[in-house]
Amino acid sequence: MALFGIFSKEKKESLDKGLEKSKQSFFGKLSKAVVGKSKVDDEVLDELEEVLITSDVGIDTTLKIIERIEERVAKDKYLGTDELDQILRDEIAELLSENNTVDLKDFEIPEGKKPYVLLVVGVNGVGKTTTIGKLSAQYKAAGKKVVLGAADTFRAAAVDQLILWGERVGVPVVSHGMNTDPASVAFDAVKRGVEDNADVVIIDTAGRLHTKVNLMNELTKIKRVVQKFIEDAPHDVMLVLDGSTGQNAFVQAQEFTKATQVTSLAITKLDGTAKGGVVIGISDQFKIPVKYIGVGEKVDDLQVFNKREFVDSFFKRA
Repeated sequence: MALFGIFSKEKKESLDKGLEKSKQSFFGKLSKAVVGKSKVDDEVLDELEEVLITSDVGIDTTLKIIERIEERVAKDKYLGTDELDQILRDEIAELLSENNTVDLKDFEIPEGKKPYVLLVVGVNGVGKTTTIGKLSAQYKAAGKKVVLGAADTFRAAAVDQLILWGERVGVPVVSHGMNTDPASVAFDAVKRGVEDNADVVIIDTAGRLHTKVNLMNELTKIKRVVQKFIEDAPHDVMLVLDGSTGQNAFVQAQEFTKATQVTSLAITKLDGTAKGGVVIGISDQFKIPVKYIGVGEKVDDLQVFNKREFVDSFFKRA
């Protein structure tokens, strides 16, 4: 079962399928932008700028891409519109490679971090708890021992959903029920992880607190209690964003990065949207590693984000 270590044929097919709506929308707009044109000129570039922005790549990232293509046009003197796909592919891939983030090879965890403590944040409805469940399944399939902490205690559905995922995947879930102290749940989850010699502890946190101050205080409290067991924990604070919300995902990323230190991103629900370009913009603008993307309903449709594979799939025409 070639799920780990290489980008398997099955995963490529899943990625291609998951990005299908985004690709159809993007290339439909791009084809209209260059119809009747043979040369990449100012008019084509203006049209391309609009295509990228309306594909949720984001204004700042779009302007970077256009500037790079303008430099190519000035250098090469003549670029045909038939070359535009490849030029875009190259420039976007190069742009993403410059954010100094390293693509994971698989669902790996750093050596010397045991248990590896992952704190998961994000607003309600983005697929946060589902992402935790799928991630747990992937870790377990890779031979890792996992403990989950149901610290999103302000929403009964979140606690119940995580317990169901634990039962489905076959991993223990530490839960105190609803309306209990999230930090206490986090404390007991890490304690359980240490006692059980677990490889990974994943803690689900509140999807929404009333203000950024409340959010920051709650996460600070959780961090403080887990550090009683592991001094440098949490090792990763992962923000889950719903890719189908497009520019709203940018806003959420801005708000969370202001409220707390976010060290990685997971972008979900790309299979049901034409807004896949948001991954390009978020990866470029926030310089925070996009570790995982969700491209379907199945457990293994949560994929490790590989910049080159993503760009290749995005620009693969049917």
